[in-house]
Amino acid sequence: MFRILSIVSFIIVLAGIAIHCAISRPRFDELFGKDRPLRILDGFRVLIYLITLLLLERKLSFIGVVRKLLYLLALVCFVILVITGFYRPLVLGEAISGYWMVIHATFAPVFAVCLAVLAVMWAHNCRFDKNYLPWLTKLLRYETANPPPAQNYELLRKVCFWLIIFFALPLILSVALSMFTFFGTTIQKFLLQLHRYTALVFVLVAIIYTYLIIRMRMEQ
Repeated sequence: MFRILSIVSFIIVLAGIAIHCAISRPRFDELFGKDRPLRILDGFRVLIYLITLLLLERKLSFIGVVRKLLYLLALVCFVILVITGFYRPLVLGEAISGYWMVIHATFAPVFAVCLAVLAVMWAHNCRFDKNYLPWLTKLLRYETANPPPAQNYELLRKVCFWLIIFFALPLILSVALSMFTFFGTTIQKFLLQLHRYTALVFVLVAIIYTYLIIRMRMEQ
């Protein structure tokens, strides 16, 4: 059941992202110029551009550099955890074991620490205000003075951010609690299933969040 649900979920999310890219048509002319040769290579140009987004910018402050480095470390850990956590169950139909489990357990706490720090550092920028609910603002007769213009995908990006933080709690606690020996077999199985399905939702939301971040940077 988990294998089928995971495969279908990944296909739906990745297909949705591909369809959105095809419909919205990223502004390649603004990024690479209208007179660029060999437009068939735009996909390769996008890949190079995405790699440059991972580099440290000179204008970043010390806090910005720390946040960027933590984000890159969390991204590396995330990729490793996804590969080690989903490859055997989805491709081979087997449970994680051996070196796969060792690698998964090694990078998991590093990712959890990075995620906790990033959550604190980004929480203020991802807060919601009344500007996102115009109908409620009108109902309450609340008027904002010169509200800042919202960026594309900003609301959905913030929703994904808080969903990631929300699902991170059961994702981490399910593993931490399973280490205690006073839980019986039934609870241990429940914690395992909770970790697996929470991880699936967490990864899907994280993929959507990463895509929105990339699109937002490309359209700035």
